[in-house]
Amino acid sequence: MASNHHAHEHHRHDEPESDIVMRVKALESLLVSKGMIDPQALDMLVDTYENRVGPHIGAKVVARAWSDPAYKRRLLEDGTAAANELGFPPGPEGINLIVLENTPKVQNVVVCTLCSCYPWGTLGLPPVWYKSPAYRARVVSDPRGVLREFGTELADDVEIRVWDSSAEVRYLVLPERPAGTARMGEEELADLVTRDSMIGVAKAKPQKPARRRRRSANGSAEHRA
Repeated sequence: MASNHHAHEHHRHDEPESDIVMRVKALESLLVSKGMIDPQALDMLVDTYENRVGPHIGAKVVARAWSDPAYKRRLLEDGTAAANELGFPPGPEGINLIVLENTPKVQNVVVCTLCSCYPWGTLGLPPVWYKSPAYRARVVSDPRGVLREFGTELADDVEIRVWDSSAEVRYLVLPERPAGTARMGEEELADLVTRDSMIGVAKAKPQKPARRRRRSANGSAEHRA
């Protein structure tokens, strides 16, 4: 069956399938056999959320903003229009995307206290923790503590602003550009942008240190970090 690959695409054939994978495959087979779902439609849906939407889309938006000051201004003024410029609609018609810029003194964090409203078009599926009652409550009452649990330590003089998403308004955080990236192109910059940094619970990944070259005793070039 065409759609069975969803459950075991990354499964090694020399390992037993997990219980959840077998349950998903069995449920999928049952629904297809009863004509309740169309395998081709299911393939298209999976392809959409694996390849056409997701954090890699938001990362391209961020990388463009880091590289192009004029685009960054438009993004901060009208996130929906700026995302559409790149061919990335932020979600269903009527959704307003607001982009929040992090600075050395301001850290923006996004939550949905009522449910799990999320910019699907630019970030894909929301992570499980984003939908959890614990995150939705604690990030409002103790944002600094929550960020610390994500490994994000902020100085005491950094202001944390928590933004509550809704059915009409979704937020995307524009993380600070890492130091030492002035010569990097958009594709390289996009690799530094993570989903968590666009939610605001983490920073963008730092640039990897350049490898130094030195000459070994026999005169050949040797690379060192």
